[in-house]
Amino acid sequence: MVAVKANRRRKRKTYTKMDILFYICTYFILGLFAFLCVFPFYYMFINTISDNHLSRTGVILFYPIGVHFNNYVEMLQMRGLAQAANISVLRTLIGTVTAVLCTSFVAFILTKKNLWGRKTWYRYFIITMYLQIGIVPWFMNMQMLGLTNNFLAYVIGVINPFNLVLTKTFIDNLPPSLIESAEIDGAGTMTVFLKIVMPLSKPILATTAIFTAVNHWNAFIDTFILMTDSRLFTLQFMLFEFLSRNRFPPILPGGVFDPSRVMTATSLRMTMSMIVVMPVLLLYPFFQRFFVKGIMLGAVKG
Repeated sequence: MVAVKANRRRKRKTYTKMDILFYICTYFILGLFAFLCVFPFYYMFINTISDNHLSRTGVILFYPIGVHFNNYVEMLQMRGLAQAANISVLRTLIGTVTAVLCTSFVAFILTKKNLWGRKTWYRYFIITMYLQIGIVPWFMNMQMLGLTNNFLAYVIGVINPFNLVLTKTFIDNLPPSLIESAEIDGAGTMTVFLKIVMPLSKPILATTAIFTAVNHWNAFIDTFILMTDSRLFTLQFMLFEFLSRNRFPPILPGGVFDPSRVMTATSLRMTMSMIVVMPVLLLYPFFQRFFVKGIMLGAVKG
């Protein structure tokens, strides 16, 4: 035991003064960067639970004053908020599932060496990543297809070329012997895709799901251009209305009538922003390990 401890002491790395200085500077810079990323959300949150008058005057900077949660209670009673939340959740769930399934299946098909015109089809998808038709032709096309004031407009674009490249590269790196052995045993294309490719592609599927879900959750331009029916408005579009047009939908009565808790334009914007951002902040840490692994494996070929 004495010899083992002595060997461990010898193997311990000795740090010079320059090494210590380097690590101190590195941790300081990374800590400062993390603080700059986190502080805006912290600032927004403490202003939503502080005295609304003080929040409006800009007094709340580093810690809450006059803590209360009346803003969230009032926001939850706002007319149209529940409907907008349902539309946002449905759009995110349906759009993410269909996009991941379609993108992964197309990527799997494009890895088939015997596919007719495989390189041509692949280039066709890639070129759409660089050439955009513009908003006016897109709106005219959606209008001719009858997708204005239609929920399908939110979920009809299912294949993202960037996600397609990541997924195809990942599937290309899977052991070809697994797919070949399954095909020899009589497995069809769908069987190979559902039972072999998809289970082995969980990291990249989780990565593309994160990208797609965040894009769906944060999108509001399509609502702004295509939707005039308030029943199809999303949370993000309601927030856009608050921030850009100062339109405040009515709040149902029943709140606390303390003057310090009466909602102002500032508190309403802050609270609505927190409600919109919170789901992404809460869910992202659970998918982070898949995100890092999927990006590393899906971005490098060989």
